[in-house]
Amino acid sequence: MKSSLVSLLLVSGLTTALNVSAFEPSKPSCIAPAKPGGGFDLTCRILSTGFANAGITDIPMAVTFMPGGVGAVAYNYINSTTPDDPNKLVAFSSGSLLNIAQGKFGQGLDENDARWVGTAGVDYGAIMVRADAPWNNLKELVDDIKKDPSKFILGAGGGVGSQDWMKAAIVVKSAGVDPKKMRYVAYEGGGEASAALLGGHIKVYPGDVGEMKGLLEAGKIKVLGIMSPERLKGEFSKYPTAIEQGFDAEWTILRGYYLGPKVSDEAYNYWADQFKKAYNNPAFQKAVADQNLVPFTMSGPALDSYIKERVGFMRGLAKEAGLIQ
Repeated sequence: MKSSLVSLLLVSGLTTALNVSAFEPSKPSCIAPAKPGGGFDLTCRILSTGFANAGITDIPMAVTFMPGGVGAVAYNYINSTTPDDPNKLVAFSSGSLLNIAQGKFGQGLDENDARWVGTAGVDYGAIMVRADAPWNNLKELVDDIKKDPSKFILGAGGGVGSQDWMKAAIVVKSAGVDPKKMRYVAYEGGGEASAALLGGHIKVYPGDVGEMKGLLEAGKIKVLGIMSPERLKGEFSKYPTAIEQGFDAEWTILRGYYLGPKVSDEAYNYWADQFKKAYNNPAFQKAVADQNLVPFTMSGPALDSYIKERVGFMRGLAKEAGLIQ
C-alpha cells in the first residue's frame, strides 16, 4: 500500500511539474501602442531583436502597432478582447503608468488589469530642438520662454498631464514659469512629435533621449539638456544634464512589458523566466545598449509589485498637481 501511495505521489508530482512547464508560445508578438517610430516601437524592437539574438525563443516575435490614447487603446483591447492570450506582450513606459494613475485608460481600468512581466531598461527625458535652432543650452531656451511663454509651441506624445508634458512643466516651473502658460501640442507618439519638430510645427520637444539617436547622428536635432540624475556614459556623455545647468528637473523613463490580466500562471511564469535568462545574455544586453537604455532587470511578481507601488506614487503626484481629484 505504501509503495502504491509513493508511486501515486511521484506520478502526481511529475504531472504537476510537467503542467507548470507545459506552456510554449505559438505566435508570440509585441504590441507597440503607437504608430511606428518613438519609444513604444523601440521597446518592442528590443524584445523581438534581443530575444531572437539571444536564442531565447525559437519562434520569431512579430511587432504590431496599435495606436490610440498613448497606450489606452491597447490596454482596453487586451482587457476586453484577449485578456488570457499568452502570446501577446504589450510595451509600456512610465508615461503609461502615469496615465493609468490619472484614470486615462478608461473607467474601471487600473494597474491591477495587467500582469506586469518584464523590463527592457530605463531611458531619460531630454529637452530637444531642431539643429538650426538659436539656442545652444537650456538656460538660453528658458530665458526666451520666460519673456513670453505664448510664443513657444512645445509638443510631444500625450496630452496635458502626460509624462512628456510633465518633463516640460518641471523644467519651466524650476525657472519660475507657470506650466499652464505653456503652449503644448499633443501627438500620438514620439515618431509624430519628432516629425513635427523637424517640420517646424513645434519649437521644443521634451522627449526621450534613447529614441532620438538616429536624428542626433544625422545632425537634425540637438539636445539642450538631459533629465538624468547625472551625466550619461558613452556617446551621450557630451550632453549636460538639466540639473548641472541649474534646473531641478529629473525624469527617468521605465520601459517594459505586460500580459493580459487573465493570462495563466504557467504562461506568466514562462515569460518571466525568459526575461531572467535574457538579462544575463550578452546579445540581449547589446540590444538594450544599442537603444541607449540603461539596464533595469526586474521581472515576474517582483516587477508586478513594483509597478503597482509606482502607480500609487504617481497617483499621489497627480493629485498634488491638481490633475485629478
